[in-house]
Amino acid sequence: MAGASRGVGRGIARGLGEAGATVIVTARSSETGPRTEMRPEAIEDTAREVDAAGGEGHHYLCDHTSERAVDELVHWILRRFGRIDVAVSSVWGGNEGYDGERYPDGAAWGTPFWRRSAEPFGRFLGAGPYAGLLLARAVAPAMVSARGGLLVLVSFGTEEGYLGDVFYDLAKATTNRLALACSAELGAHGVTALGLSPGYVRTERVRDLGQTELATESPLYAGRAVAALAADTAVATRAGQILHPGDLARDYGFTDADGSQPPRFRVGP
Repeated sequence: MAGASRGVGRGIARGLGEAGATVIVTARSSETGPRTEMRPEAIEDTAREVDAAGGEGHHYLCDHTSERAVDELVHWILRRFGRIDVAVSSVWGGNEGYDGERYPDGAAWGTPFWRRSAEPFGRFLGAGPYAGLLLARAVAPAMVSARGGLLVLVSFGTEEGYLGDVFYDLAKATTNRLALACSAELGAHGVTALGLSPGYVRTERVRDLGQTELATESPLYAGRAVAALAADTAVATRAGQILHPGDLARDYGFTDADGSQPPRFRVGP
């Protein structure tokens, strides 16, 4: 579970824990090392939540923008556990430094592309689709050899129109396209790749920005979606698609943490 120190990644780890899974929790933030943006959350916290939910949590400090680090992570997992059944990339650092109004370079959300520097775009790509690609290429050989496995790339739906910020929109659209590409190349080998698009999630960052009233779902909703997909023997029929927890909740019958079933989040009116 890549990118699981907080937010949606932590929710997915917990959801898999509820299903009794052994979950390897990875990210850059650790109790014994550096933490992104000096935030309090760490991978050890998430691993303990997996244990408390009924699974078995293990933590591994990893920079998911480093090809070498990701390869070493996967080699460690295979040496210790022998196989990888489900791989999830929820890595996202594009909003680091965003205070709810402006990015570190001073640009506001939605500033027209011709009025802002293009330099930050590399961070959006590196902390999203590139990290997803590194995880996919690292786990693919083991999954292809086993002729089975589920690869989930967490993103945001771009099917219904522009997301309002050029860098954010392009990064999410690229991740969604990566899910389709991985599906096309892995499907013949028995491996299912797909994208997952949560709604406006009640993450720690959303809470700290005072936007919880705008949130439509908790991080656990996405976690229960991934657990349901992992348990579905016919999950290959969903390969290459961008799926939404709100739709999957109705298909599989799971609920959010409060027992509700929030519908699919839609951008715009």
